[in-house]
Amino acid sequence: MQLKEDKDIKNILIRSTNWVGDAIMTTPAIQAIRQNFPNAKITILAKPWVKDVFAANHCIDQIIVYDSMHRHRGLRGQVRMAKELAEQGLDLAILLQNAFEAAWLAYLARIPRRAGYNTDARSLLLTHSVPLKKETKKIHQVYYYLRMLEGLGLETEGELKLFLSPPPDAATWAQKALFEAGVREGDDLIGINPGAAYGPAKRWLPERFVELAGMLTRQADAKVVVFGTNADRKVGEGALATAPERVINMAGKTTLGQAMALMACCRVFITNDSGLMHVAAALHVPLVAIFGSTNPVTTGPFSDRVVIVRKDIDCSPCLKAVCPVDFRCMKEIMPEEIFAATLRMLEEYRN
Repeated sequence: MQLKEDKDIKNILIRSTNWVGDAIMTTPAIQAIRQNFPNAKITILAKPWVKDVFAANHCIDQIIVYDSMHRHRGLRGQVRMAKELAEQGLDLAILLQNAFEAAWLAYLARIPRRAGYNTDARSLLLTHSVPLKKETKKIHQVYYYLRMLEGLGLETEGELKLFLSPPPDAATWAQKALFEAGVREGDDLIGINPGAAYGPAKRWLPERFVELAGMLTRQADAKVVVFGTNADRKVGEGALATAPERVINMAGKTTLGQAMALMACCRVFITNDSGLMHVAAALHVPLVAIFGSTNPVTTGPFSDRVVIVRKDIDCSPCLKAVCPVDFRCMKEIMPEEIFAATLRMLEEYRN
């Protein structure tokens, strides 16, 4: 029996992916699940650092946090998590995360229907297994998750798009923070994100972000807000040194929700291939996205408001965390090129 035809499915668990960008790219699939089961209760199981992605999603009724670093750590923690899930009376688990552990946890929780891709040797733990075809690995991740649903017999028609909304309290915080930093209505506020998880091969040179910030403040009369983690603070400090009154260094100072709210105020967002890139895409913020080791076809921003900047190097995309050669894919991208792309996006989307 196809899942959609199963009338006993009234309580669904969706296992989220574990990275912010990946989680955002699952939101069209979550919308499709809601359309297929309009009357079901839908719960999402998410790690603490991605829960804000789903906080305002109207397709989700409940968020359960899987705290694998503390409360749910190790085998004992997994058993505790499984017991908590079992208490929910779930009828179906749709595993958007591909790991063996996702299927194992659903099995421990005795969820009667367990559906997902047959990756990581987990087929025996799934009741509804979808083969992962080679060609599926080459399409954009948004469609990667939708193909899984199609393999389960679910419909994925209609206008399915990324969904993200900053928490209301974060939006209030962002407006206050920007006002106190001297940002006023009409200012061209540009976000820059010098960080990226996975490895340094995804990151444009930090000193070039600093140089770019100087160009934006001096030549474009823009104000710049620097995003990222504590690891990106030095870029923010370098940018501050170029124009103290026009740069706001928020690296390492925000929650994900606060970063989302700040980003929603930006006219353009300049970024490496990162989770925050996908945040900007979901918020419809015009993007200048810098790619080196990764593939914009599969992990690029799912947006029509984007300029992809990359060099056609024979070894790119290599998908490596650390460049084993000379980092040409990033070194050949100059600040002037990013500056020009940013000006084009400012002009195109000023209104």
